[in-house]
Amino acid sequence: MTRIAVVGGGRIGEALLAGLLESGRASKDLVVVEAVPARAELLGERFGVRVTDAVADAVAGADLVVIAVKPQDVDSVVTELAKADIGEGEQETVLVSLAAGVPTSRFEAKLPAGFPVVRVMPNTPMLVGQGMSAIAPGRYARKEQLALVTEVLESVGKVVTVSESQLDAVTAVSGSGPAYFFLVVEAMIDAAVSVGLSRDVATQLVTQTFLGSAALLEESGQSAVELRAAVTSPAGTTAAAVRELERGAVRSAFHEALHAAKTRSAELAGAAD
Repeated sequence: MTRIAVVGGGRIGEALLAGLLESGRASKDLVVVEAVPARAELLGERFGVRVTDAVADAVAGADLVVIAVKPQDVDSVVTELAKADIGEGEQETVLVSLAAGVPTSRFEAKLPAGFPVVRVMPNTPMLVGQGMSAIAPGRYARKEQLALVTEVLESVGKVVTVSESQLDAVTAVSGSGPAYFFLVVEAMIDAAVSVGLSRDVATQLVTQTFLGSAALLEESGQSAVELRAAVTSPAGTTAAAVRELERGAVRSAFHEALHAAKTRSAELAGAAD
């Protein structure tokens, strides 16, 4: 079995841990690094895995080392990794970074020569097993190692492989995407209240409408354009509403939003490198 060390027991680290156990991974093959005693105790009790505050202890013998810490904590973690017996002898360890905006080159420069690194852009729906993760190989990561990382991340959602140069665009779309979705939901609920519905009823209507629409888009085999057209009768209520959305330049707003997010992601990655 693949031994996995998760460095960082925050929300993303916990989500990955829960997904791995749910998918059938044995608790004995998982270890978590968490420095906050109360948090470490909670994770150990909740998931029945070994929790330690020592990076070197956790990564010894690991096949995958998952970095799930904040970007500002990466350097201290990598320093500890560089001191550990990681990837030595016949043991080939792959480092998987979930740290936003930190390029693979930053890890490769501080780890032993030729160390395989895979960078991941996850998103928060992985907290409920519905994440969208994009993975990008570093200079030394091989196809079979990417396949292993894909298998692990599929325990908390879906996975696509991209080049590292595309991760800023991925960040703009799926990384930040949940915030756009929640903003639209918030606006639609407020609008529903303004036309006479209670907030509780409006919330139920909007939430289930988005859930059902997403499922229909995924399972029908039809495009968003086709599905929208099927709902939009000529001169009907939907047509009137869509006309107002188009008048409000909703397409242009999303275009500008994604370009702004991509640009900012690139700026932050440059500062982190």
